[in-house]
Amino acid sequence: MASEQLLSMLNEAIARELQVSIQYMWHHVMARGMHSPEIKDRLKTIAIEEMGHAEEIAERLDYLGGVPTTKPGPIKVGGSLREILQDDLTAEQEAIELYRRIIKRAMGEEDYTTKRLFEQVLADEEEHADEFSTLLEGD
Repeated sequence: MASEQLLSMLNEAIARELQVSIQYMWHHVMARGMHSPEIKDRLKTIAIEEMGHAEEIAERLDYLGGVPTTKPGPIKVGGSLREILQDDLTAEQEAIELYRRIIKRAMGEEDYTTKRLFEQVLADEEEHADEFSTLLEGD
């Protein structure tokens, strides 16, 4: 049985994934500027990937006896293309920090399935952060 703390952390992760999937989709719609066409496509793709993460985490939380949240975290939208990418990079960096804590907690509770799930999601988030960082360098 998972601890209440781990269940709460999983719900925090779901809220974060819902947040960024909405945020990135709106950024996809709102991106303007000379470099926006290729960035818009990536934002849409990443938004869909993030929704998939929310689903996977919700399924795990449900299995562990928790009730998945339907409320996203705070969504930041708007601004220049640089501001959009910076907000998205910050969101990824925050997710990376949270997911490392979840992995550590899952290991402590000997919940190896949750650990593996978050190792996979963490790898995706690190790729997203790297991509946003690279795009910001090219601006």
